[in-house]
Amino acid sequence: MAEELRRRKRHKRKKTVIEHWLLYVLLRIVLFVVFLFKVETMLKFACFLGRGLWTHYGRGRERALANLKASFPEKDDEWIEQTGKRSFEQLMMFLVDLLYTPRLVNRDNWEEFSTYSNIEQTKWLMQARQPLLLIAAHYGSFEIMGYMLSVFGFDIYSIARPLDNKFINKYLYGIRQKKGQKLIDKKGASEQMESIIADGATLCFIADQDAGKKGVFVDFFGRKASTYKSIGLMAIQHNLPVGIGVSRRVENKFLFEIEIARLIFPEEWKDKENPLEWITQEYTKEFEESIRKDPTQYWWLHRRWKSQPRQRREK
Repeated sequence: MAEELRRRKRHKRKKTVIEHWLLYVLLRIVLFVVFLFKVETMLKFACFLGRGLWTHYGRGRERALANLKASFPEKDDEWIEQTGKRSFEQLMMFLVDLLYTPRLVNRDNWEEFSTYSNIEQTKWLMQARQPLLLIAAHYGSFEIMGYMLSVFGFDIYSIARPLDNKFINKYLYGIRQKKGQKLIDKKGASEQMESIIADGATLCFIADQDAGKKGVFVDFFGRKASTYKSIGLMAIQHNLPVGIGVSRRVENKFLFEIEIARLIFPEEWKDKENPLEWITQEYTKEFEESIRKDPTQYWWLHRRWKSQPRQRREK
């Protein structure tokens, strides 16, 4: 069955340039209508869409429920159901955040939309042009952190995966780069990282994707989760601090609590037996602790635990 699905995926017809362009035009028309409304109105509508997605996207709903049950075995079915449904609302509100942030937030009014805690040390490192890795999970409105840093004038680069539709991809990249945030395509990013680090800039990553069979397996909500080696290896190779960023939404508002949950410094891992595994486990543990403060803001539908260690797969 799995082989058949892979074969179908390989032979799936790719959209033509004209089809991609028509989809882009449709998106711009929809956004023209969207931007006629205030962000508060669209956030309410996003919650409505999230509840509809929960009802009709059965595969995603079942995956979210399974992930929640495994992560919170002590919780009852009602809590699991409500948390999962709310996470779908948060997902749709995230899309509203992505679109409205460049239209609403600037250097003169950022305090209306965000509060900050435990960021001073990170700020001074960036102002001193100390190269730094800044990572986040698929939690809250994580994209707004990179945008805010660029608004303040910091030299930051975010690693991004380009979309197949080059028209939509260019438009969305433009939104994210509007205030100076720099984006690097994931493919070929390693070729640019050396010079970025040498210039004293900050590299931003989303660091909670499944990394497949060759990843580092660390504990995440009581289960092994495959995690990319690249962040830990880069930190070790270049002696870089690793900051764990969190952006948590306040209620249903366009308002965010932003913090650096932890700064991991090179001297902390220099005597560890396996520094790569230690770094990866440390920042994954911080992700979990942040998520537990409000589990509804995590993307429970994504396949974080897809890959498992060899000995578990063979059972």
